[in-house]
Amino acid sequence: MTLQAPEHLIDVATLQGLGSQPRIFDCTVHLRPDPPRAYRVESGLADYEAGHIPGAAFLDLQGQLSDNDAPHRFTRLSDGALAAAFGEEGVVDGADIVLYSSGHPMWATRIWWMLRALGVASRVLDGGLGAWKAAGAPLATGTERYASGTLTIAPRPELWADQAAVLAAIGAEGVCTINALAPEVYRGDGGANYGRKGHITGSVNVPFAELFEGPTLCFADQATLQGAFAPVGALDQAVICYCGGGISATCDAFALTVLGHERVAVYDGSMSEWVADPSLPMREGAEP
Repeated sequence: MTLQAPEHLIDVATLQGLGSQPRIFDCTVHLRPDPPRAYRVESGLADYEAGHIPGAAFLDLQGQLSDNDAPHRFTRLSDGALAAAFGEEGVVDGADIVLYSSGHPMWATRIWWMLRALGVASRVLDGGLGAWKAAGAPLATGTERYASGTLTIAPRPELWADQAAVLAAIGAEGVCTINALAPEVYRGDGGANYGRKGHITGSVNVPFAELFEGPTLCFADQATLQGAFAPVGALDQAVICYCGGGISATCDAFALTVLGHERVAVYDGSMSEWVADPSLPMREGAEP
């Protein structure tokens, strides 16, 4: 597809044709329904071991790359700790990094966003492992690792929004806050909720699922992506993306980035943090 910033996405044919050897990482995580909670987290390591792109290593998002002492799942580590954790797993200076998931691409886009916020370039494999299999490409089993090393970073804190920034954005001119969850979750009339129904007051809904080409889980073409974001005014304003825990929001943030939008941030705490404070405003239904 034609994009203004295509360097963030790579397809299977291009990956197979690379002259130099990239460092490929499986980023898979599963969210399993777990009433009355919204979900429980399950590592994708077993899937990786059963079949992965040859040469690929596994990145443990919830285990090694998140702050497990924080009250909310998937909370990002400090920049220094995250750089050290990436370096230990082989995300190192000079490496061509390619990320994919065997499930939904949001796990790859989450790690892509984490690296982007460190000033580190990487690419997402369009369609993930499903596209690799559909191309008839071979799989490997077991576990593989890359040599560890140093990851030099140039942090971009503006790519993250905190609770105060989201609160300040309510009613502010020039800022579009996007809820990336399913419409029924956004409205609060169906699906999972995170303790309080609805969405952050003033936020609009661009569901992450609408950014992909059906079951292929490849990103939609430029016209479709623009058509998803233009009606809510996201293409000509600063944007804050959020979801339940800062994961699917990175699909929206990634899509905006490949469209050439540079003023995009992700609210890391998202609904998991927001709902914990009953004084923070929320609304059910659609925005007026």
